[in-house]
Amino acid sequence: MTKYYLTKERLEELKEKLHKYKTVKRQEVAARLKAAKEYGDLSENSEYAAAKEEQAKVEAIISGIEEDLKRAEVIERRESVAGIVEVGSSIVLKKDKQTLVYTIVGPSETRPDEGRISNESPLGKSILGHKVGDDVVVRTPSGNITYKIAKIE
Repeated sequence: MTKYYLTKERLEELKEKLHKYKTVKRQEVAARLKAAKEYGDLSENSEYAAAKEEQAKVEAIISGIEEDLKRAEVIERRESVAGIVEVGSSIVLKKDKQTLVYTIVGPSETRPDEGRISNESPLGKSILGHKVGDDVVVRTPSGNITYKIAKIE
């Protein structure tokens, strides 16, 4: 089973969303289904068909969140073991004369504009397991880019 990395905050968000969908959303859909059934013949009842479609979407969302929670591994902010880049690490990279700072997070929390990159992104995959001073080559559609790991926090 593939791990699903996330922060404590994201874990709480998912739990809240799951609770909302299992309670509020399910009740809303049940009420819509009940009202639509009162219109009579279900075979030609567009309100009923729409409510059934919404019910399927709600159940799919619930199932997806439950699956994510089963695979969840909370990212712990800690000192890097032996100075190696891992999920949760904050790193400083040098590229030419640029200095870039990123935190490695799970795919659901990726926000490159905020310096949060996924462990599954090309850059994230490439730097995992490396140490300070390592040169890392990232393959991109426009060619290879070399980064030097300057610092791991």
